[in-house]
Amino acid sequence: MELAVYNTDGSKTAKTVKLNETIFGIAPNEHAIYLDVKYHMANRRQGTHKTKERGEVKGSTRKLRRQKGTGAARIGDIKSPILRGGGVTFGPRPRDYSFKLNKKVRNLARRSALSYKVKEDRLMVLENFSMDEPRTKKYLEILKNLGLDGKKSLLVLADNDRIIQLSSRNIPGANVIRAAQLNTYMILNSDRLLIMEDALAEIENTLLKNKETVNKE
Repeated sequence: MELAVYNTDGSKTAKTVKLNETIFGIAPNEHAIYLDVKYHMANRRQGTHKTKERGEVKGSTRKLRRQKGTGAARIGDIKSPILRGGGVTFGPRPRDYSFKLNKKVRNLARRSALSYKVKEDRLMVLENFSMDEPRTKKYLEILKNLGLDGKKSLLVLADNDRIIQLSSRNIPGANVIRAAQLNTYMILNSDRLLIMEDALAEIENTLLKNKETVNKE
C-alpha cells in the first residue's frame, strides 16, 4: 500500500511511501477501539465529584414534628434527604475511574484506528518540514493549503518539536503529538490525520515492538 507525500503548500511531491499492512491495512476491530477509547476517557476523569450526605449537612438535629398522630409521614430533622437543603441520598463520592486494559488490545485498537483513516482517505503523509520560530499564522497557512481550515487535524511528529507545538496551540482543533504518544482517541477524534514522513518509522517501530513484546509474553 503506497501513499503520495505532500508538501506544506498542499501539492503532491514526486515521492511515495509504503505503508505497513500490519498497521495500516488490517480489518478494524471495533470492540478493541471501544475499549481503548473508554480506557483513555476513564483515565482522564478526575473523579473528584462529591455531595454531602445527611451526616455531613450542617443543621439542627431537632425532630421537626412528632412521629405519630399527625396523619403525615415521619420526617426526622431538617437534614432529611426529602427536604430542600438536606443531605443527598446515594450521591457521588470521590473514586478512581481508571481500569486495566491489556497492551495487546490497546495495540490492536491503534492499528484499527489507523486502518480506518486509510480506508476513509483521511490520512495524509507530509514531507518533513520545520519552522524557525513559533508563528501561529504560518501554521494556519499550512492547514489552509491542506484544506483543513476550521477542521480538526492531528499532526504526528517523529520527535518533540516545541516550535511547531507552540505554533499550533492557539488554533482550535489543531493538535500536534509525538508518534510515541499516539492514541486511539486522538486518531479517531481528528478529521484528518497528518503524519510526518519520518514519523512513519516511529509509529511502525512502536506498534510492532509492542506487538512482538506481547506475543512473547
